[in-house]
Amino acid sequence: MSFAFEPLALPEVILVKPRIFPDDRGFFLETHKESEFRPAGITGPFVQDNHSRSTRGVLRGLHYQLPPRAQGKLVGVVTGAIWDVAVDLRRGSPTFGRWVGAELTEENGHRLWVPPGFGHGFVTLSAVADVYYKCTDEYAPDLEKGVRWDDPDLAVAWPLTDVQVSARDEALPMLAGAEFFD
Repeated sequence: MSFAFEPLALPEVILVKPRIFPDDRGFFLETHKESEFRPAGITGPFVQDNHSRSTRGVLRGLHYQLPPRAQGKLVGVVTGAIWDVAVDLRRGSPTFGRWVGAELTEENGHRLWVPPGFGHGFVTLSAVADVYYKCTDEYAPDLEKGVRWDDPDLAVAWPLTDVQVSARDEALPMLAGAEFFD
């Protein structure tokens, strides 16, 4: 088995821990293996890959897309470290409005599965972080939505307080005024 799959406090959100094979030349690890991911509840197909670079304190999110183009995201770090967050935004869910977070680093190789129906965001912990994620649907700007990263109703415990947020993310609505998944 190349991966360990750890459901978090919101069990649909899964921390993926790859088996890393280090040696004096560096390391090797598998980043995706359909035969192991599908039984663990991480389903594609993945149709779009994204890559972003951020400096320390940059906070991106909390973003999501509404149906019929809702995206699942498999998030990982190539360089650096982030604290990654998933928020349940499914209105009828018993965990609606709850969040989980995990540290993803180039050293631990962990990835976070953020299923459709969840908002996603992260803050950069290292000097620079290259973040990549595989998406289950293509970007649809007309269906892209978000919730404020600092909404007191969500009370996400971000590990950094001095953060840099885009003007667009700063203008996102609070949870009470956002559009959700039914």
